[in-house]
Amino acid sequence: MELLKNDSPHTKEFPFNIRVYGVCLQNNHILLSDEIFKNNEMTKFPGGGLNYGEGTVECLKREFMEEFDLTCTVKEHLYTTDFFQPAFFYKKIQLISIYYYIDLDFKYKIPISTTPEYKKDTKQMLRWHPVNKLNHKTVTFPVDKKVVELLINREGTY
Repeated sequence: MELLKNDSPHTKEFPFNIRVYGVCLQNNHILLSDEIFKNNEMTKFPGGGLNYGEGTVECLKREFMEEFDLTCTVKEHLYTTDFFQPAFFYKKIQLISIYYYIDLDFKYKIPISTTPEYKKDTKQMLRWHPVNKLNHKTVTFPVDKKVVELLINREGTY
């Protein structure tokens, strides 16, 4: 993925991009989001960017409502980035990602698939990925790969 120049909403005074993601495990599947952003196909955990004045739990609930018209219940903190990670899409911006275990209140059926579902007419597609097929290659970004590693080591059943 190519870093983009001059389109960052971040400033020299606050050179951080804070992202909040939900990890949902259900019936031996994990929820993933397939997305196309700035012509880049990616698979990641669902969530998004923290707005000024918003808490992390509030951000995650807002993102699920805005992106998927779903409500989620945030259960517990899973992980916060503990290493330096430059943002992929913005020059000279440091990424900080926060992950929570969540439960969903379903309003529609989410497909089960081991293959990314990239669709040009949709910003994001949710899918259930079998946990026994979960590995670091399942997701696109380094921090998500770290979370996959933590899940495999913590749960011990993947």
